[in-house]
Amino acid sequence: MNTSEAISASTVSGLAERRLDWRHKAVPASGNGTTHAEFLAANHTLAELQTPLLTLDASALASNADRLAAWCADHGVLLAPHGKTTMSPQLWTEQLNRGAWGITLANFAQLRVAREFGVRNLQLANSLTDPHAIQWVAGVATPEAPILSWIDSPGTVDVINRTLAGSDAVLDVLVELGAHGGRTGARSVEAAMDIARTISESPNLRLVGVSGYEGSLAHTADDAGLAAVRGYLARMRLLHEELLAAGLYGAGSVIITAGGSAYFDDVVSVLSPCISTGAELGGPGPDSITVDLLIRSGAYIVHDDGFYRGISPFSREGSQPFKAGMYGWARVVSQTEPGLAILDAGKRDLPFDEGLPEPQFIGPVLGGAMEPLLGAEITSVNDQHSFMTYDANTTTVNPGDVVRLGLSHPCTAFDKWTVIPVLADTGSAENTGDQTVVDLIHTFF
Repeated sequence: MNTSEAISASTVSGLAERRLDWRHKAVPASGNGTTHAEFLAANHTLAELQTPLLTLDASALASNADRLAAWCADHGVLLAPHGKTTMSPQLWTEQLNRGAWGITLANFAQLRVAREFGVRNLQLANSLTDPHAIQWVAGVATPEAPILSWIDSPGTVDVINRTLAGSDAVLDVLVELGAHGGRTGARSVEAAMDIARTISESPNLRLVGVSGYEGSLAHTADDAGLAAVRGYLARMRLLHEELLAAGLYGAGSVIITAGGSAYFDDVVSVLSPCISTGAELGGPGPDSITVDLLIRSGAYIVHDDGFYRGISPFSREGSQPFKAGMYGWARVVSQTEPGLAILDAGKRDLPFDEGLPEPQFIGPVLGGAMEPLLGAEITSVNDQHSFMTYDANTTTVNPGDVVRLGLSHPCTAFDKWTVIPVLADTGSAENTGDQTVVDLIHTFF
């Protein structure tokens, strides 16, 4: 791989030569057999697509990517977006081209996708416990193209030591702090310190930072939720300070990483005092230690009309919120009783785990003029259908009508589509008519 590039531009651009066919449910029959590039050259529009459908909004994606990149630069923090949200090298490219340090992934298979597309800097927000994964990382990671991973127990150290026994490979790892009731991570600062000492004794490991995830500790932005998040982040800071004082870092460049898309402002508020480039942090360890703070927000580039719309820091502060960048489109396939319509999109098409789809507009055809759909609600979803209730006294719904749906949680939207059309602009009430397909986003789940 070319380590002068953040991601391989030639490999990503090669997606334009991929041929589209019946395997891609977002591609209309009229596009069967064409390449990605040929499809875009034909200037297809929303009206030529079919339901069920997921689309992205080009202007929203660009605006969101610009917004967080500028915010990180202003606050002096690094960004390694969690790529598992989209698993799209094209969108990773947009993030990396705006200065992201690298890409974060969740598992071994995702790491392989990222390295296949030439992503230079990678972080696994998880522990390496599969011997195949350990050996692969040891074989492909280099100082110029690092792969960081996390450790939250002495048992993980043992697995890596056994797998790499006799090898001169050294993996860069971060000790992960968790919390009671959370997900992964050592349950106390003391336990994390013990793990760090075990790491320092391993011939195959080098401690390069502290990691954690505050998002599993709260699901709201009320006082109780924010207190839980900030208390946890304060313990992360304490852990870093104790590691520094004990000289347990094995490298001169240290990363502290936390921050999903819900509380990244609190991460920076609590942990940014740790950032340093000076030798004054030395202690008994390395003479000079550089400390960087790295956030891992992933959902921000897509954002939504649900969970993140309500909890994102930019929504809470009331300044310039991120823009919803994805929409579902579904057609009425059954309307056999007043006030109930059955739509042709379900769990296999649209996210539902962080809130059900939100009916927004309705019209007689896809790509045609639409009217606001007031008072309607998706009450449940099956595998292939959604149940939409509405006021039959004020709203007329007929079989064949098309509903635009606001969606919640991009992390469980992209995995249902191998190709996602990007429209020029669908994000406002005055732009619900036909739109040109300006790109196709390929995903690799």
